[in-house]
Amino acid sequence: MELGPIEVRVLGCLIEKQATTPEHYPMSTNALVNACNQKTNRDPVSAYKEREVIAAMMELRLNKLCRSVASGRVDKHRHILDETFDLDAHQLAALAIMLLRGPQTPGEIRARTERYVRFSSVDAVAQVISDLASMPEPLVVDLGRAPGQSQNRFTHLLGGPVDMDSLPPVAEASHRPGSPRADRVADLERVVADLGARVARLETELGLSDSVIARPEGPAVD
Repeated sequence: MELGPIEVRVLGCLIEKQATTPEHYPMSTNALVNACNQKTNRDPVSAYKEREVIAAMMELRLNKLCRSVASGRVDKHRHILDETFDLDAHQLAALAIMLLRGPQTPGEIRARTERYVRFSSVDAVAQVISDLASMPEPLVVDLGRAPGQSQNRFTHLLGGPVDMDSLPPVAEASHRPGSPRADRVADLERVVADLGARVARLETELGLSDSVIARPEGPAVD
C-alpha cells in the first residue's frame, strides 16, 4: 500500500474527527475538506480542493480503508482502518498523529493524543508503536533518534517506504513536549479545539453544518 499525501491527510482527519467530534461523524465532504485544510494540528498546512478530497476518498475506498454513504442531500465519509487492520483506539490515535503531523516521538504522541485517548505513560505509547511495527504488514517504522532529541522518532508506512531525505526538520528544543513553550502551545490547541467543537454544535443546531457558504479563514474547527 502506498497512499499519496492527500489520501494520508484525509485518512488522518477521519480518525481524528471520529475521536474528537463524534457528534459530527461520519463527515460530510465539506467538513472533510475543512478538516484537511485546518491551520492547527497539521504539518504541512494544506489547501486541498473539494475535487481532490473526493478523488482521495475514492482511492481510500479502493484500498478498503474508508467508506462513503449517502445521507440526505450529502455524502458522509468514515474510515474503516480499525476493521481492515484490527486496530484499537490507542493504535488509531498514534497513527492519526503521524498521518497528520509526520514523524513523532513517543512523548510527542502522548502529548498530542490527549483529545483522542489517554495513555498512562510514554512506555504505554512505546508499546503501542511496537505493536504497530510488528504487525504482519507493519504500519510504523523506527526512524532512529534525531540530533538534539532524547527519543527515537517513528512514522507511518501507509505512504510506502520512507524517504529519509524528504522528512521535515526536527523542531527546536523549545517546542518539545514538556518544555514551557510546548505546554503553552498544547493549552492553546485545547482551547481552540474546545471553541471549534462549540461552533460545530451551533452550526448543527442552526442547520449550517453542510452549508455551501464558505467558512472564513482562521483556526479551523475541530
